[in-house]
Amino acid sequence: MENSEKLKNSKEVIAYLAECFPQCFVATGEAKPLKIGIFQDLAGRLAEDPKVSKTLLRTALRQYTSSWRYLHGLKAGQTRVDLDGEACGELTQEHVDHAKGALKESKEKVFGPRKDKPAAKKPRPKPRKVDPAALTVEQNVKVLLGKSPVPATIKEVTRDDVQVELKTGMSMRVKFEHLIL
Repeated sequence: MENSEKLKNSKEVIAYLAECFPQCFVATGEAKPLKIGIFQDLAGRLAEDPKVSKTLLRTALRQYTSSWRYLHGLKAGQTRVDLDGEACGELTQEHVDHAKGALKESKEKVFGPRKDKPAAKKPRPKPRKVDPAALTVEQNVKVLLGKSPVPATIKEVTRDDVQVELKTGMSMRVKFEHLIL
């Protein structure tokens, strides 16, 4: 990035930071834990740089430190680094726990609750034995389609099955055992 064109988004800023401060920021691979208050250091070092505004720098730094890659890499006992890659404090368990919680919350927003937690299931209505003699034309019933009951209206009752019209307007013939009264 030799020209002095202003950077337009966080991704460009992060790539620029990785280029300017390779001992601190990385574009790929496991990210290093950053010094607390590193924004002030960055703002000072990049104050005369026309490519980066403070607002975009803050947004990019927030994106970098809330990325799954960064949060996943934070482990107890690791050393935080400053802009030159120099050690400046150890990660506390409190910060590691916060990172794990933020990572879990972020993943749940994307993927929903974890699959190993049993989801509350609605009990499925079970079809009961239907007496064909008790059925009448224009009677409202539910038809079991796959696992879901669907509202329908009886249009014709025969000896072997029932013709129903679903609320969508579709007509179909179903066996008595697929009806729910």
